[in-house]
Amino acid sequence: MKAEEQALAERCVTAMFERDRASQAAGMRIESVAPGYARVSMPLDPAMINGHETAHGGAVFTLADSAFAFACNSRNVPSVAHHCSITYVTPAREGELLVAEARETDLTGRFGIYDVTVAAQDGRVVALFRGHSAAVRGSVVEA
Repeated sequence: MKAEEQALAERCVTAMFERDRASQAAGMRIESVAPGYARVSMPLDPAMINGHETAHGGAVFTLADSAFAFACNSRNVPSVAHHCSITYVTPAREGELLVAEARETDLTGRFGIYDVTVAAQDGRVVALFRGHSAAVRGSVVEA
């Protein structure tokens, strides 16, 4: 990977995150980014816990979706979710730090496929997410 591609990915994700009030409100942090890749963490606070005293599926989905969004917009081509699915593997609990790693698995024309693994701090997989993106007009940042 070229240094300028990495720098562009970082600029794009920084700009996206600055405009992303939902990810900010959830306490997410960008841990790492590269073209087609993002690693994002989120602590599970009490407002994210469901009636079973585990992480609400929507909170886990939100983390995975945000990592997906940062990964698929990292090439300065604005992209939106076309289709997403998630499989919950193990429960997460209040106070745990979740980490989502999104990886581009295919990018053909306007469409991309990204696999996201959400894991707890002890390494166990909490959820597996697959997102399909579609590029739209414009750019994420000024080139």
